[in-house]
Amino acid sequence: MILLFQNGKLKVRKLEEKDKSLLTKWLSDPLVLEYYEGRDNPFDLDKVMEVFFHSKNEEIKCIVEFDCKEIGYIQFYQLEDEMIKELGYINENVYGTDQFIGEVGYWNKGIGTLLVKTTVNYLIEHKKADRVVMDPQIRNTRAIKCYVNCGFKTVKVLTNHELHEGEYQDCLLLEYQN
Repeated sequence: MILLFQNGKLKVRKLEEKDKSLLTKWLSDPLVLEYYEGRDNPFDLDKVMEVFFHSKNEEIKCIVEFDCKEIGYIQFYQLEDEMIKELGYINENVYGTDQFIGEVGYWNKGIGTLLVKTTVNYLIEHKKADRVVMDPQIRNTRAIKCYVNCGFKTVKVLTNHELHEGEYQDCLLLEYQN
């Protein structure tokens, strides 16, 4: 197990192949899929293996644990120069994150806020991030409230940014500036 960071009962460790059944469980739950990937896009084991283990993407993929129980997933990645310029940043080290709590019994308990704050601190201290960005769907008000509570500010609306359940959704570009 490779532990990346910890804050009290919260631990974030690198994804391991043994986690494939957790991801399959979470990403086939309609409550989780409502905002992450879409209810029309459930994951089976083959899809989990393809997306999370056989992909050549540069994300650092992690499992979130709370009080010694695996409860969610987070990934973070350094934005490529082209995307940084497109967003209007110049000569900055910008990271993006995507996350979800897959165990719905852990929703609305402040764990997401703890996770985001701790991850932002890790990216600033260890990856020397100047900014951290996210792009939640505008309709995901619970997540947006969490991110704002963590110090993220709205930069702009990203119109028709994400195809979700057959329709393009507007998203918010949110940033945390160091």
